[in-house]
Amino acid sequence: MIQRAKIHITGAVQGVGFRPFIFLLAEKYRLKGFVYNSSLGVFIEAEGERKKLDAFIREIEINKPERSFITGMEISFLDAIGFVEFEIRESKEDKEKSVLILPDIAVCKDCLKEMYDPKDRRYRYPFINCTNCGPRYSIIESLPYDRANTSMKIFEMCEECKKEYINPLNRRFHAQPIACPDCGPHLELYDNKMNKIGERDNCVEAVAKFIREGKIIALKGLGGFQLIVDARNNDAVKLLRKRKHRDEKPFALMFSSIESIEKVCYLSDLERRLLKSPEAPIVLLRRKDDITCLAETVAPENPYLGIMLPYTPLHHLLLHELKFPVVATSGNISEEPMCISNEEAFEKLKSVADFFLTHNRPILRQVDDSLVRIINDKEMVLRRARGYAPLPINIQSNNQKERHILAVGGHLKNTIALQLDENIFVSQYIGDLSSEEAYKAFLKVIDDFKALYETENPELVCDMHPEYLSVKYVKEHADKFKTVQHHFAHIASCKAENQIKGETLGVSWDGTGFGLDNSIWGGEFFVSDENTFSHVGRFLQFPLPGGSLAIKEARRAALGVLYILYGTKALDNDELYNLGFNENELDLIMKMLHNQINSPLTSSVGRLFDAVSAILGISFSSSFEGQSAMKLEFIVDSNEAGKYPFDINIDNEINVDWRPLIESILSDKKKGVSPKVIAAKFHNTLSFIILEIAKIIAIPKVVLSGGCFQNVYLTEKTIELLTENNFKVYTHQRIPPNDGGISLGQIVARNIKYVKNWERLKAATKSF
Repeated sequence: MIQRAKIHITGAVQGVGFRPFIFLLAEKYRLKGFVYNSSLGVFIEAEGERKKLDAFIREIEINKPERSFITGMEISFLDAIGFVEFEIRESKEDKEKSVLILPDIAVCKDCLKEMYDPKDRRYRYPFINCTNCGPRYSIIESLPYDRANTSMKIFEMCEECKKEYINPLNRRFHAQPIACPDCGPHLELYDNKMNKIGERDNCVEAVAKFIREGKIIALKGLGGFQLIVDARNNDAVKLLRKRKHRDEKPFALMFSSIESIEKVCYLSDLERRLLKSPEAPIVLLRRKDDITCLAETVAPENPYLGIMLPYTPLHHLLLHELKFPVVATSGNISEEPMCISNEEAFEKLKSVADFFLTHNRPILRQVDDSLVRIINDKEMVLRRARGYAPLPINIQSNNQKERHILAVGGHLKNTIALQLDENIFVSQYIGDLSSEEAYKAFLKVIDDFKALYETENPELVCDMHPEYLSVKYVKEHADKFKTVQHHFAHIASCKAENQIKGETLGVSWDGTGFGLDNSIWGGEFFVSDENTFSHVGRFLQFPLPGGSLAIKEARRAALGVLYILYGTKALDNDELYNLGFNENELDLIMKMLHNQINSPLTSSVGRLFDAVSAILGISFSSSFEGQSAMKLEFIVDSNEAGKYPFDINIDNEINVDWRPLIESILSDKKKGVSPKVIAAKFHNTLSFIILEIAKIIAIPKVVLSGGCFQNVYLTEKTIELLTENNFKVYTHQRIPPNDGGISLGQIVARNIKYVKNWERLKAATKSF
């Protein structure tokens, strides 16, 4: 008996060859019917014998296209209506939008093979793509994902491309960015006076020549401009730093092959797989000793290198021509978003770049390179953008159809998030909202999300900090909104990503966040479940003389710590910890501390890292966020198993007293103990503090979140200790542990109520 199967598939099912896959599968089982795209997903109706329909449905789930994933599959069996063939129908646009937008995907092997084939009509074509690769998120204007709704609509397909585009058996069937040298985008080369000096294929060879000469190139890539320079040329790299106003922050590097990377870095199997994955992120890799083939200034005093492989056809052509690594950093002035239009790049980068390699395919939104590192044999995304955004986190909602919520994230490493039913879409990395241009980019991403999903008046959620620009945006746009405490948002983010149910102990450590008591938090412990959360502990607070100045000057955090220990006598042993202040500066700062002027209190573990880094003479100040703490991590002697003493007191909450820890560090320094050993013992102590709190609270599940857990040694040591003591530990994977994950946490935590967990603290007091 012939039946009709009606199938609705949701998920990442557009732009991945899903319809031709269904067409071929229907042909295989001799089914009749149709398939089409909609902004709600893929719809299929297929008629045939029931056993063939069942096999057809099973194979959809098992053998779906590699880059797709299915979040829902609704199936009903109906009476046959007599289809005569199986066809791919035109896409439909529905009122409600729920289909997932795929991230931009690295060029595939099949396209590369064609690009290097002199007999192929796309030989050396820098915009080659197919259904399995190429731009997606950076070019889409609206849903559904069809060419007319992308920035490729300005290019009319030639007859050859049309044949491929409409042929269900072709790899480029409905590949929306499909193009060739006759009908698609092309390259143009300019000097920094905006004079055109080349176009099309000869541009790559010319740019390679300029790079060899030490010139700086602004290259229009997939999601914005990059600044490219010879990574071997120290003078060229130093010049780029000077022009870009980027003193010491490491530059990302692009290598032509895995083999060339292995010459300078150690590679695990997982790191190798990540580099070659369709996401193609920058991967932080441990560098080998005595590297001579790279400029010293690409990553000063840093044992790690951020490295990626070419991910667009243009990058492949350029690296193939050069045969040496290049710096490939964001095309912007520091603290601003990367440029995406030719006009913007010419205006903002004319004093940075010597030449501009551009093209005429519009980029609709900034999508920076993603940054990933391996911690405890797992992928941890530190910057989530190209290759990852805007894929959603799926949650279980009790009231799915009324959930349109927009969270605006924090101030640093900003992202936004939008919940639609069971999916929370987290945006690409936007950056620090410290400049007018960054704030404009923030507004544009919000407008993008609202337009793509036709969400006009979502419920708004933000941080508690009254001075964050993201918070001010919410206050300007809504009378009613919800706020979520910064550090609990970190915990909620990690719990959502790992789909954790039940009660957990959350450890939230970072540099700065606005606390429930209006002080600066950053060393916090929470107990939470699906309905409530409690702040159950924190580190002993200390002052930050100069307020925000102390975030950039680690030595100010050190003085705050020393003042808590010794009061006005803090400088009696200043020969032991000379922090580089002159006498007038010291006198002024000590008066600030004594009179409690512009010296806000903090419990921040991030600032405690800074203080120890300064006390040991490792770093007195930071030219980029977290630099002093990173330098302390980098010198750790991993063979050192010792730890320092600390005290834990319980009154209304748990208080971690770090004073014995700092006194012991000063004692070791006075004895001449190596800073590498002291740094290791400091890290070990922090891990033991977490273990001790976990034992006191006695909840089996422990969640680690916040920027401090980007630290490989701290995180792996903590996981090791907790696991050995039968705790289950959860860390971030695809959502950053830093403030890039705050927006997700804000949505998840917006209805979770704060309570004072007296029973838990009473039990802890008794056990303690």
